[in-house]
Amino acid sequence: MPAPDDGRSAAQARAAIQAALGQIGFCLPGTITIRRARCGKPPCACTADPPALHGPYIQWTRTVHGKTVTRPLTPAQYQAYAPWFANARRLRALATELQALSLKEMARAEGWATITPGTPAPPRTRPVRGPNPDYPKPPKTPGDQPA
Repeated sequence: MPAPDDGRSAAQARAAIQAALGQIGFCLPGTITIRRARCGKPPCACTADPPALHGPYIQWTRTVHGKTVTRPLTPAQYQAYAPWFANARRLRALATELQALSLKEMARAEGWATITPGTPAPPRTRPVRGPNPDYPKPPKTPGDQPA
């Protein structure tokens, strides 16, 4: 989808993103890996020249509760769920696009040149508070005393 620099307003670009989001169906997170392999047995066709490799081996990898989970998929399962993986990629792309549009609109509304990582923050409206010299320090514990 083109950026709002093509003459559309930010509201029109947001509406287009919302419409595209409404078209997305089921989404499956993670990564699909399709590979072929050699078994290493001398009489096997996978050691011939040219080799006839085993596979395809289709693996679906994702993170569940902070752990990597890998599941094998059959070619039929992969064909059935490939659109769901494509929907997840499309969803991530649309979310990224909406975030970029939001950053651009916030910068425009606040009169900032840009909002990008690594650029200095806009000036503060009140000074940052430093440490309070009147605040009592915690008492030292016996373990903190020099021997």
